[in-house]
Formats: sequence, C-alpha cells, structure tokens
Amino acid sequence: MISFKQLTYALAAGETLHFKKAAEKCNISQSALSTSLTQLEEQLGVQVFERDNKKVLVTPIGQEVLNRARDIVMQVNSLQHLAEGLKDPLSFPLSVGVIPTIAPYLLPRMFPLLNEKYPDAELCIVEEQSHVLVDQVRKGELDTAILALPFPHDGLLALEFWQEDFYWVTLKGDRHSQQKEITSDELTQSNLMLLKDGHCLKDHILDACKLGEEATEHGFGATSLNTLIQMVLGRLGTTLIPEMAMEQLISQNKALSAVHLNEPGPHRKIAFLIRPNFTRLSSVEALKDVCQVALKAS
Repeated sequence: MISFKQLTYALAAGETLHFKKAAEKCNISQSALSTSLTQLEEQLGVQVFERDNKKVLVTPIGQEVLNRARDIVMQVNSLQHLAEGLKDPLSFPLSVGVIPTIAPYLLPRMFPLLNEKYPDAELCIVEEQSHVLVDQVRKGELDTAILALPFPHDGLLALEFWQEDFYWVTLKGDRHSQQKEITSDELTQSNLMLLKDGHCLKDHILDACKLGEEATEHGFGATSLNTLIQMVLGRLGTTLIPEMAMEQLISQNKALSAVHLNEPGPHRKIAFLIRPNFTRLSSVEALKDVCQVALKAS
C-alpha cells in the first residue's frame, strides 16, 4: 500500500531533482529515500523518475503522479491542522443553551471578556426553560447548557461555576424595605409575586424560603424578571431576584429597595451541563472560566 511518507519523499525529489538533497530535506538517508521511491514505482507500476549518477528527471506520467500526490498531502495536512485546531479551546462553534433567568444578566458580562480572550470563538446561544435545554443536551441538539441547580439532569455532568443568593425587592418606604435582611416568615405578608410555573427560579425560591404555592400571588403569569420588577413599581406586590440580576434590575431604579434573603444559602448554583462523553470538554471549561471571571468582576 502506498504510504504518506512515500508521497512526501516523491514530492521532495521532484522539487529538488536531487536524491541527496531530497533525503536531507526529509531527514533520512539517501539510500532509504531511494528504496522508498523504488517501492512506490513498483506499487504504481509506472516510472516516476529517470535517474543516473548525475541527474534526476521527472517522467511525464511521474509529473501527473506528483501533481496528485501534492493534492493528497495538502488534504492530509489540512485534516491534521483541523484536528489540532479542535484541541484548542473554543476553536470550533459551540452551541450553548441558557435559561431566561441567567441569559440577560450573564451574557452582557461574559461576551466582552470572551471576545478579548478568544476573539475567534463562535457561540450559538439558545434561550429556553431548563427542562427543554436538558432534553436538547441529552439528544445532542446542544453542546452544553447553563442552568441553575438543583434541577434534575440524570445522565448529564454538571460543572458548577457560580453560587448566589436571592434578594427581596420592594418599593422604598414599604414595610421591611430598610432592613438589611429579611426572613421567609416576613415575606409571607408581602404579597410575593414570582414567575409562572415552568421556571426553575420559582421552585428555587419556594425551596429556599420553605414556602408553599399558596404564599405567592397567582393573579399574574410573568415570564421574566423584568416584568416582575415592573409589577413591583406598579405597587402590585414584591418579588425575589437572584444576585446576578441586581445591577440591571435594581441599581438604575432609585425607587426600589433590595433586601438580602436571610435563609441558608447559596440559594441557587449555576452550572454547565454536558454529556459524559462530550469530546470538547476543554471548550466548555474555557467558557466556564470566562463566565466565572465575568461574574466575579461585576
């Protein structure tokens, strides 16, 4: 069988038209190169080179052999470069799912740092609820997903990178608004509004506060934290938000007050979910590190 080395040696001989120089270029002995080329010609059944003691010439059929050999070598080298490139973190497009209570608050902090550290990185972002993203990662429709734990993810690995607590949001001047901490018992009298069913943040809040469904306001079907904040501003009630959302939702609004939830934490953990046999773990690890640095810097 024709080998890649034989084709490489033939191209070197065709370029130098000198077996000794070709051997030096390939870092082998002249006799080894000559033997390899003779075997190549025998396997092909054609004479590639005319040689004597003074010169080496390429035969007409030999020129066609070298032309095709050059294409093959180029394609093999390209394949090797592709494989080597995939070993570098974020050198190949990565599809990432993110839940709605993380995406608007993490991504604006993450992208500037990602573009600085990995300027060639390509991410395809999908925003969906947790159960949808877990299913898509399992099926291979997504490479990874950023979720808040705890959440069922049997068969997938979780790479945690952030922990945070919840903050109670109300209007300044309202009862308990000047406190530094608030307990779940105090929250039961605050007309608490949460996201509608299906959003894991609601379950995490109820669990952290040890509250039942009856403790929340059911007259609304909010699907975003921003909507809940607008409800608070409209004096419809109060709500709880995660720490990473504080800057966007609270800092720019002087009418609101945020009070730390005084219940055992962390109230939720943030993690990347991947399949156990995922081949580009280095890319997910690199993205995880970028997210962690971005959140710590905020």
